[in-house]
Amino acid sequence: MKTMIRSGAILFIIALSACTGQGKKETKERTITVTIEPQRYFTEAIAGDRFRIVSMVPKGSNPETYDPTPKQLVSLGESEAYFRIGHIGFELTWMERLMKSAPHIRVFDLSKGIAFIYEEGHIHGDHYHAGGVDPHTWNSPVNARIIADNIFRALCVLDKDNEAYYSARYDSLIHRIGETDSIVFNLLKRNDKADHAFMIYHPALSYFARDYGLHQICIEESGKEPSPAHLKELIEISKFEDVRVIFVQPEFDKRNAGIVAEETGTGIVPVNPLSYDWNEEMIHIAKSLGH
Repeated sequence: MKTMIRSGAILFIIALSACTGQGKKETKERTITVTIEPQRYFTEAIAGDRFRIVSMVPKGSNPETYDPTPKQLVSLGESEAYFRIGHIGFELTWMERLMKSAPHIRVFDLSKGIAFIYEEGHIHGDHYHAGGVDPHTWNSPVNARIIADNIFRALCVLDKDNEAYYSARYDSLIHRIGETDSIVFNLLKRNDKADHAFMIYHPALSYFARDYGLHQICIEESGKEPSPAHLKELIEISKFEDVRVIFVQPEFDKRNAGIVAEETGTGIVPVNPLSYDWNEEMIHIAKSLGH
């Protein structure tokens, strides 16, 4: 009963804010909502001062489980577009409900054109669950170019008159992504001492690993805490593959990473794949593996 009341209250707030946003669109600053901070980085780079960009999932929160606040719902109602990253937990849970209650908002999927990686399926009881799309598409220079192109096209739909402005800023962002890609490539592929495998608690770097021919080893087991048997297996894999780095993320528990590190002498390195400073984070990850 409490859940139904809460959901009803949320939808009422969204509907009210949507009406308010529609009524004041002409006098208010134009706003686009995105899901996560790396999207805000890419979108602001191209949109410049033509739009205000708002992230639904704030810094330090987990986009797989995050619930929006009433204040954010009001902000969403004032937006004229939503740029979704694709298949992340927040969007799978909330997008349909949010968009039904704010039909004036145009939705653009920034994952369009990306070659997806699919997560492993698993057996649950007497039936099999197929693996879904790995949602961490932005952690890849290859994908970042596609995301940037989708943002540019969306902005031109929303504001055709300023296409030349967006085009120049798009070119600048593509150049920045290329520079980042080149630095990471040199750190990982032209360095005989660079690691070929790494361990991470939550598998957020699958596309990064694909870009540069690396092996990502995940501590999580089907999205849950690893069992003792899985931890033992991870320790053996770490030794066999000469893993020297375990990446830990701020929104996940570090205890199991510590157990593996203690047994193998592996170094623990904090990373933030959800950082706004996308290019700096990509280079930080590469440097950690390049030694």
